[in-house]
Amino acid sequence: MAIEAWAKLLSGWDGFELVEVEEHPVGPQQPVPEIVLRLRAVPGYPKRCSRCGEPVVEIHDVTERRVRDLPVFDWDTWVVFPRARLACPRCGPTVEAVPWLDRYQRMTTRLAEKIARLAMVLPIRHVAAWFAVHWDTVKQIDRRALYTRLGPITRESLAGVRFLVIDEFAIQKGHRYATVIVDPETKRVLWVHRGRDRAAIRPFFELLGPDGCARIEAVAVDMSGSYAEEIRLQCPQAALVYDLFHVVAKYAREVIDRVRVDETNKLAQAAGPTGSHKKALRSARRVIKGTRWLLLKNRDNISAEESVRLDELLEANQALFIVYVLKDDLKRLWQYRYPKAALRFWEGWYERAMASGIAALIRFANHLAPYIPGILNHCRYPLHTGLVEGINNKIKVMKRMAYGYRDDAYFFLKIRAAFPGNP
Repeated sequence: MAIEAWAKLLSGWDGFELVEVEEHPVGPQQPVPEIVLRLRAVPGYPKRCSRCGEPVVEIHDVTERRVRDLPVFDWDTWVVFPRARLACPRCGPTVEAVPWLDRYQRMTTRLAEKIARLAMVLPIRHVAAWFAVHWDTVKQIDRRALYTRLGPITRESLAGVRFLVIDEFAIQKGHRYATVIVDPETKRVLWVHRGRDRAAIRPFFELLGPDGCARIEAVAVDMSGSYAEEIRLQCPQAALVYDLFHVVAKYAREVIDRVRVDETNKLAQAAGPTGSHKKALRSARRVIKGTRWLLLKNRDNISAEESVRLDELLEANQALFIVYVLKDDLKRLWQYRYPKAALRFWEGWYERAMASGIAALIRFANHLAPYIPGILNHCRYPLHTGLVEGINNKIKVMKRMAYGYRDDAYFFLKIRAAFPGNP
């Protein structure tokens, strides 16, 4: 191909012009085909200081540089060009500014931009393998591009936020967690910080400032006290909203699982080592023992065969029947839009729980009672952490794709970029 054709195909060398193209096809010493583009400085083109950007006349010396460019089809592309060192009267010795050269000067700007775009959807190691560069190079390019696009979290960027949803997610094995704060109106991740205690969210409220904290009307959280204490301190006017997901999950762990295990153990003890009913009791024990997920599922999500099995189980065991019915009834508490009606329903539910005589259910009801004002706040502010649970699931996928992240700041930038919010 003639130089003119190459120059037309591969343009954008401000201050330089293409003078030679070398082709190195695959060979014994050349595992990947290469194209080497040799440039020369355009005579009379002003050279500018890379620090202040002003034109500089005095040249100290000139060295040859070799950098990567976008591949041409299956050919790796290299650019060889002379780069001058200047004697800037304002900045001292420096190199000339090359606008098409990446910040770290090992590749062209357009190659760095291409790597950043692919890193948005592919793991770093895949992008690094595709372009035959070190994974740390890809990470630094991606991190710089993310920060340029997102910018820092500032008080101005949080202006207008009225509602918050706060939850935690596992960041590493060994019970290591991070906290995520989301704006439910725009579905934008506002804050990510390692930890799941008051200290993890305190910097967010400090950044929000007194005026921003005063604008917060309601915050959806789980029933752990650490978040709630800091919210009450920073935003005393904000309504705490306890959502359905965490309450029902707690009910499943503390009531359904406990009662199921207790009923299974009762049947095992009743069977004993001998006895005429031993076989029947142990068979019933096996039926109860394998029904955990069946008891936790919603009625709408079970098959016809599972429905028959569930009905037989509930008919055969009164304790499981009670806790299963009260589980479904408890969910109805979040369907109310009038606090007084919701409070009457809760009082009725609480009375039934106390009358059941089931120790695990009674403990749960007594533990839940102090949180009822926060549950009733759902009538005025229908917030829930289901949005954050969906975000947490996507975060898990991001971690699996990347085989984990060792750099918190970079990982949190990736999370913010994945959930920029709706305009």
